[in-house]
Amino acid sequence: MLAAAALRRATAKSLRSTASRHVGGATRSMAAAERPIVPEEYENKYMVKTYNTDGVRGEPNLLFTHGKGQYLFDAQGRQFLDFCAGIAVSGLGHSDADWYQALVDAGKNVCHTSNLFHTKAPLELAKTLVDNSCFDKVFFCNSGTEANEGAYKFARLYANRLTKDTPLEGKKYEFISFKGGFHGRTAASLSLTYKPYIREAFMPLVPGIHHAEFNNIEDVKKHISDRTAGIFVEPVQGEGGVNPATPEFMRELRRLCDKHNALLIVDEVQCGLGRTGKLFGHQNYDVTPDIMTLAKPLAGGLPIGAVLVANKVAACVTAGSHGTTFGGNPLICAVANTVLGKIMDEDFLLNVQKRGRYLANGLKGLQDKYPEKVHEVREPVGPGGLFVGFECTKPVGPLVKYALSKGVMIISAGEKTIRMCPPLVVNEEDIDLVVKTLDDALAEDVI
Repeated sequence: MLAAAALRRATAKSLRSTASRHVGGATRSMAAAERPIVPEEYENKYMVKTYNTDGVRGEPNLLFTHGKGQYLFDAQGRQFLDFCAGIAVSGLGHSDADWYQALVDAGKNVCHTSNLFHTKAPLELAKTLVDNSCFDKVFFCNSGTEANEGAYKFARLYANRLTKDTPLEGKKYEFISFKGGFHGRTAASLSLTYKPYIREAFMPLVPGIHHAEFNNIEDVKKHISDRTAGIFVEPVQGEGGVNPATPEFMRELRRLCDKHNALLIVDEVQCGLGRTGKLFGHQNYDVTPDIMTLAKPLAGGLPIGAVLVANKVAACVTAGSHGTTFGGNPLICAVANTVLGKIMDEDFLLNVQKRGRYLANGLKGLQDKYPEKVHEVREPVGPGGLFVGFECTKPVGPLVKYALSKGVMIISAGEKTIRMCPPLVVNEEDIDLVVKTLDDALAEDVI
């Protein structure tokens, strides 16, 4: 009895000692974690650096902590007007109340089941996309590059079925994309992308892909044939400097695709979902595509991609020919339903058109005022959109840094173009601030 009691006392003492050490260790770990984060130090030490930020970050240790609407706030409490929306992602801005509530509500239910089972949100999202487009079926994935990979594979499957037991069997695998275009950084999407400096290290790439001159239908004719499976085109090239396709060019692409039994594939990862003033960018043109890819703003900052296809394409996709673990995630699709519902609203889109025209006119005023410094202002075809290219005669890196120092976040597209792709909720006062900031910079000979 005495021995047992002594053993219990010794055991309790040991446990208290162990717990004390654990608590002390946790305290020390928490104290270490509470030390201020130095962004550049952490990035250089712990992260693989894949982005060139030299022309973006005027302050190397700028650290954003939260956002509201079209504004971001840093660790020092400073406010910044976000006029890049995470590269055309945050269409509703930051911390939108409906977006947040959808996320909270969905998080209380189910986050993941795999695509072997049904959940409500992706089914609803698919129906909404189909009901409000010219397409018949949807495949969900996780990003823009993955959406374009899916579109590439679906087009290959369609071409294979179309040419089965014909002289073209196994030979209809070529694609046309365009100089200035950007479709992603994975295998097929990188091959479709034109930028040489991001392609060279990965040669040889996927065979059979030709890059034609954008808005030059005669050059397209040099590359297209009955071996062409599809043409990938952005109605407005984003990385290419906010460069819109002309109506004539889009109509001729459709005609050539029909002539050669090829699919017209519109990449709307960046220009879709309200950015051009219409729900989809191709709706500003008198064409009906066969496939469309979406991503960036669809879930308002959460990772999602979508491939929308005509029935003739969907019929060629069989079980196992493509798939994804996380695509159609119920939590993200629930948020996307809320985002899409708000962007689809007629008044919302009319406001985007109005603000887009106001922005373009303000920037054209700067072009008139500084013709030796501003080369061109480009905007989408149609009634107006919050997607404008401000091309200068010199590299715009200094302009981007100057604007950041004044609390305005803008980004470039190429060396000489500022890409205006703000949250779709900006107002005229915000636009006035951006135009004034650029006006001041140009007056001060920043470039």
